[in-house]
Amino acid sequence: MIIRRLDARAIREMRPQLATLLLDAVADGHSLGFLAGLDDVQLDEYWSSVEHDVARGTRVLLAAERDGILCGSVQLDLCQKPNGSNRAELQKMLVHCTMRRRGIGTALLQAAEIEALSLRRGLLFLDTEAGAKAEQLYDKAGYTRVGELPEYCSTPNGHWRATAIWYKTLFSRMRPC
Repeated sequence: MIIRRLDARAIREMRPQLATLLLDAVADGHSLGFLAGLDDVQLDEYWSSVEHDVARGTRVLLAAERDGILCGSVQLDLCQKPNGSNRAELQKMLVHCTMRRRGIGTALLQAAEIEALSLRRGLLFLDTEAGAKAEQLYDKAGYTRVGELPEYCSTPNGHWRATAIWYKTLFSRMRPC
C-alpha cells in the first residue's frame, strides 16, 4: 500500500475514484455530511471544493492506494485563523468497504499525523458518529474523547445521531509565562 499527498492536478485525475470512495461510504451509512441519493453534480461540487482548498494550501488530501487503486483517503483542514495556526481538523476518513479491517485507516491516520507535524500543526481534532467503529481506531491511536453532541448529524438515510469529539496533541506550543 502507498499513501501519498495529492495535489490539485492529482485530485482532478483521480476524481472518479474519489467519487466512488465517497459514494461507497455514504451507501454504507456513514455520516459524512451527505444524504442518500448523492448525485454526480454534488460529487463534482464537493471534490472541486477540495481541489480548490488543496491548491490554496488550506487543506491536505492523503490517498491510500493498493495496486494502483484508491482504497482510502483522509483530509486535514488547516485552520486559517491567526490564533489557530497550531491546529488542523481531521476530516472525511474514508476506507472502501471491501478494504476495511486491513490497517488502511491506521496507516492513513499515522500519515495524517506526520503531515500535520511537518506543517507545525500540533493539535488534531475530529468528530465522528458516536458509537461508530471508527471510535476504536481513534482510541487505539491515542486520541482523547471529549464528549458528544446530541443529534448533531444525520445519517444518509435521515436518522439523527450524536457526534463524538476527539483530539490528539502531537506537540505543545505552550510557552512559559
